[in-house]
Amino acid sequence: MANTPQAKKRIRRNARRAEINGSRVSRIRTLVKKVELALDAGDKAAATAALASVQPELARGVARGVLHKNTASRKFSRLTKRVVALG
Repeated sequence: MANTPQAKKRIRRNARRAEINGSRVSRIRTLVKKVELALDAGDKAAATAALASVQPELARGVARGVLHKNTASRKFSRLTKRVVALG
């Protein structure tokens, strides 16, 4: 258990950050699922619109440190390839 004031503060801070980062990752996953659902339905317009909302969110996740740069790039690339193949 933490004994120093600094260690106690770190525990509080880490808990807050974990909650915020968890919600960020969850939001990204939800947006990715929207693209995949539109792809499965064969709706290119909805898939394109959903893809446009995913890209900045992935970039924001990279900037905030919740996603690795290559992970975000890979996800966006694969989704883009599937949307383009739909049409």
